[in-house]
Amino acid sequence: MAGPLLFLPLRCSLLPFLTTVLIILCLAGPVWATEDVSRAYLDELVTRANGLRLAEAREWQVLLHYRRNLWGRVTSEQDAPGFFLAPDGKVNPQAELAATLTQFFSDELVGRSKQPAQCAFVARYSYLKERLAFDPERLRPLVCERFNNWLVDFDVDGISLIFPTGFMNNPSSMFGHTFLRIDQKGQTPHTRILASTINFAAELPPDAGVEYPIKGIFGMYPGYFSTIPYYLKVQEYRDIENRDIWEYRLNLTPEQVRRVLMHAWEMGNATFDYYFFDENCSYHILALLDAADPAFRLADQFPYYTIPADSMRAVLEQQGLVGAVVYRPSRLTLVKRKRELFTPEEDRWLRRLIETPAEARSEAFSAVPQARRVLILDTASDYLLLRSEGSGAKDNPWRDRNKSILSIRAELKVPSEEMVFKPFVERPDVGHGTRRASVGAGWRNSRAFEEVTFRGAYHDLLDPEPGYTPDAQIEIVNLALRHYHHASQARVERFSLLNMVSLSPMDSLFHAPSWKLGVGMNTIRHRGCELCANGNVTGGIGTAVESHWLGREVWFAFADVEGNYSRAYEERHRIGGGGSIGMLADLTERWKLMLTGGYLRYALGEKSDDFRWAAGSRYTLSRNWALRLEYNHRAHDNDTLFSVQAFF
Repeated sequence: MAGPLLFLPLRCSLLPFLTTVLIILCLAGPVWATEDVSRAYLDELVTRANGLRLAEAREWQVLLHYRRNLWGRVTSEQDAPGFFLAPDGKVNPQAELAATLTQFFSDELVGRSKQPAQCAFVARYSYLKERLAFDPERLRPLVCERFNNWLVDFDVDGISLIFPTGFMNNPSSMFGHTFLRIDQKGQTPHTRILASTINFAAELPPDAGVEYPIKGIFGMYPGYFSTIPYYLKVQEYRDIENRDIWEYRLNLTPEQVRRVLMHAWEMGNATFDYYFFDENCSYHILALLDAADPAFRLADQFPYYTIPADSMRAVLEQQGLVGAVVYRPSRLTLVKRKRELFTPEEDRWLRRLIETPAEARSEAFSAVPQARRVLILDTASDYLLLRSEGSGAKDNPWRDRNKSILSIRAELKVPSEEMVFKPFVERPDVGHGTRRASVGAGWRNSRAFEEVTFRGAYHDLLDPEPGYTPDAQIEIVNLALRHYHHASQARVERFSLLNMVSLSPMDSLFHAPSWKLGVGMNTIRHRGCELCANGNVTGGIGTAVESHWLGREVWFAFADVEGNYSRAYEERHRIGGGGSIGMLADLTERWKLMLTGGYLRYALGEKSDDFRWAAGSRYTLSRNWALRLEYNHRAHDNDTLFSVQAFF
């Protein structure tokens, strides 16, 4: 009896253990089966994707920002590792597609946004689901609450492309800027300021200073997409930097709008090395629009550099893509245009009220007709707002004066007259092309020559003005090759790496200085050398005023500094300073004239004097064609050139 008694407790103790094992096996069986089914379906999807060659498809290349490199292979312009799901996804579209399909079966959090792949990369998921017809029973779709809430908050009705005009006093804004505005249902032109925007920009340290242009050129700043309220962008561009804004409504279908927003959501996981000339704001906005319809191929048109005005023209050239265009004037434009309506007496009242708002309660001002008082007070408020914007000081005197003006204005209890003002700068898309080539001929010291030139960008003071900031010049990489008959040789006559001029006409209310900066080389006649290369760096600060005697004239004067390096000088260099004066005149809509004269005294290096004067005239044939006649004199050297210029 002892044996059976001893065995009975043993059998009873094994029963719970065996039961547990059976339960685990029963539960694990479906899991193993599910994993096998998922693996089999994943293999099926990858095989089908390979058969359809989806990794080579235009849509996949756009979503991953792949571009062909010099060796014929592809590399993604995106630089954040978390954007790729394959270790070599940046250079291997096939591996990235397979890794993406794999992650769609997982709840693992990926990317900077820390979401499952289906939700972090909704545009990829939507595209592959459409092409491969995912079976929801074998690939369970996830509910992406964060994305859905983000999309619902937009209540999107359409998308507009926004272009703030150039701003000469900020290197990142000299050529203008582009971003997208998400227009909501039920908004009017007045309430669209409450819309949201999709913007791409470099992340700059607060003390970037003069290092910004250098680091920006060489891609040393990270660039990110962000969603910012439109009223903040309007405040930044229109009110603080005094830039007019152009709004281009895009004729995108609801599905195309959704694709843009899905890809914009994915861009929350992306980082791009920001390059001032190529991978900049305009380039990446074009790439985002390509996600709406890869057939646009907007970004592909700019393999080397992207200027915002050119990107606008590329969008306009897409048949039917752009609808209504709306102009939003800067506060500076409003003040200047309103002042054009004033009599001399009303302009004096404007200046008095700006300095002493209490003057608005005087009997003399009360004698001014009410409608004119309203206009003067509104203009005074616009000017005071313009001066106060950007200043966070609590005791800002401009802000305090504006409060006084607004208090007096409220007592009149009459609405302001609705006014529509013409912009000083026309739409950027109507301007000439930013590149320029020319052919010409002339004489230098009675010796004949032919000349061809090429300019990479952008606009000079004599170029046709529509679409560009008036009285401003930005030239980058300007090369002139010349063939002289007497020497039967061709040579580089001029090369300008950078040449900028800003003429800001001053008046009783606006006192911005004018300035110029140039780096390049030219040929000089000096001592025994007829055509010596001469490197130069120039700069100047000055003032300008405007008149309307002939049409419109800008008179300017500069204090100049210059440094030269050439083997023509005994000490190989000279550094000096002096002054220059000039006039820029619009004689007619097609005809422009510029006259300049100056004197430089070189006190360091080779000591010498240099008297200079020049005359230039441009006649516009059409938007992208012009004739130019120029004469230059400096230090016994006379040069006359007639050329035909083409912009593209």
